[in-house]
Amino acid sequence: MLPMGRRAAVTTGRPKRADLAVMSTTSTESAAPFAGPFAGSGALITGGGSGIGFAAARLLARDGAQVTLMGRTAEKLAAAADELAREFPGAPPATIAPGSVDDETAVAEAVRIATETTGRLAIAVASAGTGGVAPIVAQPLDEFQNIVSTNLTGTFLTIKHAGAAIVAGGGGSIVAVSSLAACTVHAWMSAYAATKAGIDALVRNAADELGPSGVRVNSVQPSLVDTELVAWPMADEPLVESYLVNMPVAHIGRPDEVAQVIRFLAGDESGWVTGNCLPVDGGHHLRRGPDYGSIAALLYGDDAVLPGFTGSTTDQAD
Repeated sequence: MLPMGRRAAVTTGRPKRADLAVMSTTSTESAAPFAGPFAGSGALITGGGSGIGFAAARLLARDGAQVTLMGRTAEKLAAAADELAREFPGAPPATIAPGSVDDETAVAEAVRIATETTGRLAIAVASAGTGGVAPIVAQPLDEFQNIVSTNLTGTFLTIKHAGAAIVAGGGGSIVAVSSLAACTVHAWMSAYAATKAGIDALVRNAADELGPSGVRVNSVQPSLVDTELVAWPMADEPLVESYLVNMPVAHIGRPDEVAQVIRFLAGDESGWVTGNCLPVDGGHHLRRGPDYGSIAALLYGDDAVLPGFTGSTTDQAD
């Protein structure tokens, strides 16, 4: 949710066409075969190079899964895989699949890689996402479409291809990373909120369709979590306070707090849980959404958060 530039919504940039060759990082240490509840199962994590995605990958690897990390930046994915190898030297080496989740060819290839490592894909975590701050009457169409493409199309493609592979492997679990914004108004973040609500709709429909084939589909809805994506919002004291004052358990989330819930939804412990969109937010969903007005005003001028604003760029802030 980090605004980039004078009028830009947050993005991580359009990637070049992915080089989808399989790349693995293997520990140089010898270790006994790794055991755990996910041993022998493949797990695909999109957005797996950092933040919530990496935190989820870490727990899945700890519990024996052969993880495949998908993301836009090969170097970041390789560093994440190296970190997993150092922390869990006996675990299966992580595999990486560079690519963008809104590229169907890249997603299909990532699913193929994740399946071939063990012969069975059992878990998929759709964590890749982006966001932005803009008045709805001023947001450029290309920025809106980029958020939709990454968040909603990317999750759809992950569920589509991973879902088919998990069915073929005998069943498993898909977990999507949604947001508090799916169920609570986030003024000045209409594109982000719309995509997260769309993700939850996909989750419910996929759960109904895939359940008879042994695939459970759920989402988590975090509030503000301390990741690199939200570095600028985290520095805005009025915004942070608007989160905290609406949390009964009032602290900014950590990636591992969300990852623990993803791990639960991925495993047999949640074997009778599907079609759920689970808040992980310190109770924030019980109250009201945050106030991004200070950032909207910074990007679009003070008039942007006042009645009567028409989206004119004449008085926008430098």
